[in-house]
Parts: sequence; C-alpha cells; structure tokens
Amino acid sequence: MHDAHSDGDGGSGLSSTKPRSEPGQEPPAAVLEREISLLARYTMPGRRLWDRERLDRSAYVLLLRLEDQGPMSIGELADAFQLDPSTVNRQTAALIRQDLARRVPDPEGGMARKLQVTDEGARRLHNDREYYRRGILTIVEEWTPAEIERFESDLRRFNECVEELERRPWPRPSC
Repeated sequence: MHDAHSDGDGGSGLSSTKPRSEPGQEPPAAVLEREISLLARYTMPGRRLWDRERLDRSAYVLLLRLEDQGPMSIGELADAFQLDPSTVNRQTAALIRQDLARRVPDPEGGMARKLQVTDEGARRLHNDREYYRRGILTIVEEWTPAEIERFESDLRRFNECVEELERRPWPRPSC
C-alpha cells in the first residue's frame, strides 16, 4: 500500500499537489467527499430528544471502542479518537453517571484506572446496534447479497486505509 507519510507533506498524509478537473466536472474525490459526509447521517441518526433510550453519538462510539478493545484509560481513549483528554473526561463522566461505564483498576497492573462497559452500557449499545442494523437493512433491502458484501468490503477497505494513514487502527472482532 502507498505510504502517504513519505510524500513530503509533513506527516499529514495529504499531498500538497492538487489534481485538476476539467471545466464543468467535479474535482477529483468531490463525489466521494460528499457521499462519505452523508453516510453517517443515514446509518446513525442522532438521538431524538424524545428517544431517551438511544445513546448519543459520543456515548455510542466510546462504548463501541471499549467493547471492541476492552478497558481503556482516558489517555488511551483521547489518543484513539485524537481528542483532548478533558473532552474525553467529560464524555466518560457522563457514561459513568448513566451507569454505562465504570472505572476499574488496570487489568495489567498499571497506575491509571481504566473505563469498562457496564452490563447496562452493553445492553444499551447492543440495542442501538440492532436499531442501526435494522435501519441499514431497510436502506439496502433492494440490494443483492453480493452487492451488500461488495459494499461492506469496499467500506472496510476505505476505513482501514484511513486508520493506516492516521496510524490509529480500530480493533475489529475476528470473523
């Protein structure tokens, strides 16, 4: 795979040369940029004020990461999401207040306490994942199994390329 970090871009992974488009055509990646921006909107709608059972977006992704990786410290979560530790601290404090996560001693004996998903957090995450999966199945109900598999494969490859570029892999359960 191409190592975008070696292109003289200061490590950002983005090349300073801009591909040009023909007049009247979308610039390169314009369609991808737009469609990727819309993707999460359709598959993970924000929590509605009346829908208290749905997790908010930050709780969902934090719990998903903790479920996929296991207990993590505030610093590890901040690194994983490239967020300021104070932001992650506020978000995880909300998880703790709602009994969705709890602080536990580091299973490896380290000094920092780690966050772990509670039974209630696992239940709510599972319910939300099922809710989103049903929504996704509604969206692709006219697709063939081969089309769904192709889209899953392409989307996973895209996400893995992003993770490689940012040097922040997302742990995935083995299939």
